[in-house]
Amino acid sequence: MRPRTLLAALAATTLAATGTANANAQHSHACSASVAIDSFSDALDKTTYDGTYVGNLSALAVDRDGSLAALSDRSALFRLDTKRPRPTAAVPLADEAGGELDSEGLAVDRDGTRLVTSETEPSVRRYSREGELLERLPVPDALKVTPAGRATANQTFEGLTLLPGGRTLLASMEYALAGDDPGTVRFQTWTRDHGRFRLGPQYAYPTDDPALGVPDVQATPDGRLLVLERGFTAGVGNTVRLHLADPRHATDTSRVEHLTGQPGVRPLHKTPLADLADCPSLGATARQPQPNPLLDNIEGMTVTGRDRAGSLKVLLVSDDNQNPAQTTRLYHLRVRTARTS
Repeated sequence: MRPRTLLAALAATTLAATGTANANAQHSHACSASVAIDSFSDALDKTTYDGTYVGNLSALAVDRDGSLAALSDRSALFRLDTKRPRPTAAVPLADEAGGELDSEGLAVDRDGTRLVTSETEPSVRRYSREGELLERLPVPDALKVTPAGRATANQTFEGLTLLPGGRTLLASMEYALAGDDPGTVRFQTWTRDHGRFRLGPQYAYPTDDPALGVPDVQATPDGRLLVLERGFTAGVGNTVRLHLADPRHATDTSRVEHLTGQPGVRPLHKTPLADLADCPSLGATARQPQPNPLLDNIEGMTVTGRDRAGSLKVLLVSDDNQNPAQTTRLYHLRVRTARTS
């Protein structure tokens, strides 16, 4: 065999071996056929930054400079170094009267401003990078907390995401409205009109079980949605499942008063991706009973990019509720989504 031919054969063999090793590594970290976990980190757990507790994290978003924004439900927005998880800034947030938020959902707009949900009313507000309140978006009356609407306190806007192109903003309610079927959650959208967001279509999303809520939702590059479903059972622990939802062909439910299985109402079509209890634990430990010690109160999610194979790189974070029995944990996943036509 000629030297060049021999070198080519050796290179091909090396590449094949490397591919097999990578495939085996992915398989060994598989949570399902669609999801694998690369690693987790507890580096942020029970830490402080500039006098602010680094915990209660409810949402993540990739900033325009590639850094990570992490939202605490105690009215604080952190900037995180992505090379190693540590805060580099903390910005306080407040409502119009200077009061605290129950801040849950986060999206970074194309101009770098922050869109933040609060479960209190609920609301969606826009803030500057420095935390200055800039505007408040309209919210349908039915989604407001009783007695103003039909939502239950602490069960409203949890997830927030901008769809590709930045023209549509979507917020997910955590649980069903009074009068809707239990387990049927409403997703509200806003569409950008002359630079401002106006109320847009609304969709129904069916959770696997009425006991499961939706703590976060994130758009994929093709316009579909990664949806987290989460629940907690005392003495057992957390249930955390990841689904892929498609808003195409779903019915606009903004004029449907009660979602009770009416004919002709098409909810978001969803496809299960993984139950995170099926992930390898990777040596994680839990301070309370869990079906898998890797699990905790996972509440935030963002898409950080793609790997060489085309899988989405997804980052999750758990909300420790400033509770000694819970952990602030980051999870690095790879998620394969089938292409759509």
